[in-house]
Amino acid sequence: MNSFGDSFTFTSFGESHSTAIGGVLDGVPAGIHINFAMVREALDRRAGRHQQSAISHQPSAGVSARAVRETDEVEWLSGVLDGVTIGTPIAFLICNRDARPEDYEAFKHSLRQGHADSTYEAKYGIRDWRGGGRASARETAARVVAGSIAAQLLAERGIQIKAQLVQVGEETHPEHFNEVISRYRAEGDSIGGIIACEVTGLPAGIGEPIFDKIQAHLAYAIMSINACKGFDYGSGFEGVGLPGSVANQHSGGMLGGITDGTPLTFRCVFKPTPSTPKAGVKGRHDACVAVRAVSVVEAMTALVLANFVHEY
Repeated sequence: MNSFGDSFTFTSFGESHSTAIGGVLDGVPAGIHINFAMVREALDRRAGRHQQSAISHQPSAGVSARAVRETDEVEWLSGVLDGVTIGTPIAFLICNRDARPEDYEAFKHSLRQGHADSTYEAKYGIRDWRGGGRASARETAARVVAGSIAAQLLAERGIQIKAQLVQVGEETHPEHFNEVISRYRAEGDSIGGIIACEVTGLPAGIGEPIFDKIQAHLAYAIMSINACKGFDYGSGFEGVGLPGSVANQHSGGMLGGITDGTPLTFRCVFKPTPSTPKAGVKGRHDACVAVRAVSVVEAMTALVLANFVHEY
C-alpha cells in the first residue's frame, strides 16, 4: 500500500528517477499556520545538508552526491492558502532535479544484491531499474514533508519528537561517527547505524489495547522505512539480560499498548547500504543511510501519533 493512517492519512507517489515524487495529506484541520521553514529544515537534515546533522553538530559524512544536489523544493498544490490550511487534502510535489536514470543502465537486465529488484519483479512482473523506483530512499522525502506538518500539529499540544543517531557500527561516541563513516567510504564500503527516538509531552491514555497498541503502530511505521532492520522500545532486546525488578522500570513510556505519561522511547537499526563499489556496484550511494534516516524516523513517528491524537 502507498497510504498510511486512517483519520490522518498520508499517501505518497513517484519514483526515484521519475519526474517527481510527492504526497497527499488528508485530515489536517483548517486554520493551521504551517511553518514552511520547519519543513525546509527537516528536508535539509534528511539530505545531510544541515550543519546540525544527525552526527552531533558536524556536517554529515558519507552522504550521496545526489542527496546533496537535490534541492527538494516543495510545490504546494492544494489545501494551503497564504500559509494556512483550509481543511481540504494537502497535495505537494517535489521535482527530481538530479534524476539520472542512465547511471543505472547496467541494472536494466541484472538484479542488485540486497535490493528489492528481484521481489518487485516477482510480484509485478516488471520493475523500475532506475535506482529502485518506489523502493528507493528518495521516496522518504515525501514522508518528511508530511511528517513535518504532523509534528507541527502535535507541537501545538505540547508533544515533541526528537530522534538522534546513537551508534554507527560498533562506535557509540558521536564525535567519532564522521571518522568511522569516512573510513568505510574510503574503502568503498558502507556501515549501519542505530537511531534512538524520544517523544515528550504525550499524556497517559493514548493507544488502544490488544491489536492497536501504540508500540505496534510505531513498529509498523518505522519498519516501513527503507533499510530499517529492527525496532525495540524501553529496555528492548537488551532487557533479556535484566532481572524483572530492573527491566520493569524501562517500559519505554508504554504499558499494555497505552502511554503512561512518561517519555516514550524506542530505537531502530538500519542496515549498511548494499550497493557499494566494494560490492561491485557503481552509483551514488550513502556510506551510512542511518545518518539521513533520523528525520524520516521523526516524520513517521509524527504520522503515527497524529492518527492517535487527531482531535486538535
